[in-house]
Amino acid sequence: MKKYIVIISMLISTLTYAQKFEELALTPPMGWNSWNKFGCDVSEQLIKEITDAMVSSGMKDAGYAYVVIDDCWQVGRDENGNIIPDPERFPSGMKAVADYIHSKGLKFGIYSDAGTHTCQRRPGSRGYEFQDARTYASWGVDYVKYDWCNTSTQNAQASYRLMRDAIYKAGRPMVFSLCDWGFSKPWLWAEDVGHLWRATDDIMDCWDCEDDRNNAGFTILLDRMVGLDSYSGPGHWNDPDMLEVGNSGLTVSESRAHFSLWCILAAPLIAGNDLRDMSEETKMILTNREVIAVDQDPLGKSGSKVRDDGDLEVWVKQLADGGRAVVLFNRGLTKEKMSVLWTELGYPTFLKAEVRDLWLHKNLGKFTTEFTAEVPPHDAVMFRVSP
Repeated sequence: MKKYIVIISMLISTLTYAQKFEELALTPPMGWNSWNKFGCDVSEQLIKEITDAMVSSGMKDAGYAYVVIDDCWQVGRDENGNIIPDPERFPSGMKAVADYIHSKGLKFGIYSDAGTHTCQRRPGSRGYEFQDARTYASWGVDYVKYDWCNTSTQNAQASYRLMRDAIYKAGRPMVFSLCDWGFSKPWLWAEDVGHLWRATDDIMDCWDCEDDRNNAGFTILLDRMVGLDSYSGPGHWNDPDMLEVGNSGLTVSESRAHFSLWCILAAPLIAGNDLRDMSEETKMILTNREVIAVDQDPLGKSGSKVRDDGDLEVWVKQLADGGRAVVLFNRGLTKEKMSVLWTELGYPTFLKAEVRDLWLHKNLGKFTTEFTAEVPPHDAVMFRVSP
């Protein structure tokens, strides 16, 4: 009898934690990750300075919560198999880093890999899943990004489920970010495994460049998101990769379009720039609360492309209050007049609705049938339509 009581108690504990796990990301996670700007050049000092900047810049007040260290923080394992942070770059250890981030009211994220080694040939978690999850829990980790390099013949579903179970067992709620670049089509199976999954290859700091590994600029990754909107929702999000806003490859207009479209997709908003040295334009984009509110809308609907006229696209997202968010996206090289029809929003043509420009923070009036705006080249106009 005692044995059965213990088993039942363990099952109840697991179910309770699973419920907490599922409630961690009811809206898309928001935060910052080190990779896009700093690559392997990470350190305790950098992470503390970024944490301070997230607070002082207004990012925290705008909703950004996670400070995530990507690859290259780890250098080996000790004689007991415990993962070892780089003692030169992180002399105080990861628990101290987590404590510092938590002291500022933010959350701490870390990176690992499902294979034997990470993408930068540091120790991966294969064979150490439960041990690593326990270690992360003891450090106070709140978010785990889990990559897919050096995995050989591993099965993605089995590998990611194993790490999910390890996080469950560790007993600390951690957001679980799957990153196999969409190779296994995780949108088809990962809803009960992770909170977000990469649906694309890696983002590049450019408008539409592409390399020989299918990494690409945000416009190309946007194209790869078409048709995936139905798989995304509260607690499980399609991830088209991190933001390049504020890095050197995009103009202010292109950055505004990039941010608008990630928000219409209900994508995780993970900044990838140097928060310590942001221009006012970058700060205004990343902290625009009206645009962020579209991304964080509690209905959790991902937007979709409702019209494609070559360089001119219309994207629409349903909102919890019955309204719609709309992005008019101009990929072309000249200013163009663009319209959205009420029928494309699912509204009758006679409906009178208020239109508010989310970048100008301005009500534009009440309209029926359609709304038209001039959209500059390589830019987007974003507005909310409220019946």
